[in-house]
Amino acid sequence: MANHKSSIKRIRQSNERRLHNRYYAKTMRNAVRKFRSLTDKTEAEAKLPALYAMIDKLAKRGIIHKNKAGNLKSKITKYSATLS
Repeated sequence: MANHKSSIKRIRQSNERRLHNRYYAKTMRNAVRKFRSLTDKTEAEAKLPALYAMIDKLAKRGIIHKNKAGNLKSKITKYSATLS
């Protein structure tokens, strides 16, 4: 166990941040999963900008890597293009 007040606080803060980041990363993964289960093209096109915004925000804040964000956006764009 940590002996200094500052290290105890650092542990507490890092745990809070980790839980916060896990929540938003999981929310994004669920949104992508729901998007990939869509079958209607108009509905997919309507939900695409919100999903883009969510992914971009997580990448900007460092919760996911920017290349992962780019890969996700590319894959969901391809998926929406294949819908009829």
